[in-house]
Amino acid sequence: MTRKLRPVALGLLAASLTLNLLAQKPHREAEKHVRDLAPATAESVGMSAERLTRLNAAMERLVADKQVAGLVTLVERHGKIVHFNAVGQLDVRKTDALQKDSIFRIYSMSKPVTGVAMMMLYEEGKWQLNDPVTRHIPEFAHLKVYTGKNEDGTPKLEDARRPMTMRELMTHTAGLGYVLSPINPVDKMIIDGNVLNAGAPLQTMIDGLTKIPLLAQPGTRWSYSIAVDVQGYLIEKFSGQTFGDFARKRIFEPLGMKDTGFYVPKEKLPRLAQVHTGSGSNLAVDPNRPDPAVIPLGPSGGGGLFSTAMDYARFCEMLLQGGQLNGVRLLAPRTVEMMRTNHVNPDPLKTMPPGTGWGMDFQIVTDAAAAGEAVSNGTFSWFGIAGTWFWIDPVTDLAFVGMVQHQNLGTTRAIHALSRSLVYQAIID
Repeated sequence: MTRKLRPVALGLLAASLTLNLLAQKPHREAEKHVRDLAPATAESVGMSAERLTRLNAAMERLVADKQVAGLVTLVERHGKIVHFNAVGQLDVRKTDALQKDSIFRIYSMSKPVTGVAMMMLYEEGKWQLNDPVTRHIPEFAHLKVYTGKNEDGTPKLEDARRPMTMRELMTHTAGLGYVLSPINPVDKMIIDGNVLNAGAPLQTMIDGLTKIPLLAQPGTRWSYSIAVDVQGYLIEKFSGQTFGDFARKRIFEPLGMKDTGFYVPKEKLPRLAQVHTGSGSNLAVDPNRPDPAVIPLGPSGGGGLFSTAMDYARFCEMLLQGGQLNGVRLLAPRTVEMMRTNHVNPDPLKTMPPGTGWGMDFQIVTDAAAAGEAVSNGTFSWFGIAGTWFWIDPVTDLAFVGMVQHQNLGTTRAIHALSRSLVYQAIID
């Protein structure tokens, strides 16, 4: 080799070695973060173990102050579990400690599971976002819209200007009522009509809704609704299976969610956490809950599931991985992206909290600064009426699951906000 060519050759060799090292770096990073939900040190995934102790201390303080009976909290990042803790009691009347595998009524955290089931069927070509719902539920063809009361106190109604769409059904903008506010005239009709009745088939719910008006014209208002229970009915119709069977065979068993379902088998009842009310000396078990061991004829896609923190973490990790877990794929990455994208138009968006939108059965943070949150833009989440909560942050590759059973949103929503602050202050890389 001539003296003139030798520097060129050495330079090419150095460049080649550099490119090889760069090519190997993502592979080494992937090896570093094998996504198996195994326990790992906080530092190995860019978090501070010392700072995470603040989360433990805060949850322990809530129990010590008798604001709640007990909590389970779990943090996973890059597919590793870096925090998993249980504190408190299953039941304040007894001494049994809450455990990491305790079972909770997750109520509206059922909704994202139902949404995943719906999107699996979307991928099979069973429905499209802009389909009129009447194409799949012809019973909804003649729904009226509530506009107030007549002088004699009867409901004043008008025709729906157009059918609700499947997109609206997935985003709480279809105009349907719910069971949360007996002050709302439409909600009161749903409550009084016992439309949400787990003891009856889902077809009975559909028949009941045909007799009740919408609370707004389709697409004009965001209002949290019975829409996800209607989705449960559609899952049965599209799949030819009961909703319970579909969820078990197509979601829970493939993901290894062994303690999740629409009822609690009798042998697992000792692990069930009780729902509490009050605080301090008034902290007590709420006895007004349906029997958890009864298999429902009409499983509630909006609020009927029982689960554990670890089971729900597996569900979250599947979504973080773009629809698959441990080689089992439920959804395509693009479908997950659709689910975590805001689909609510600007006008109905005005009735939602600042900086938030709604995807396919998830709340979406569209502007974290406007929302006053530490989470990243694009974080998707929801919570249950008895306090359970979760969020999934694809930007920081992090998910959190919190389990508590307390029927006071003033108490539990403050805990949710506190947990977010304490998790994000522990991220250092």
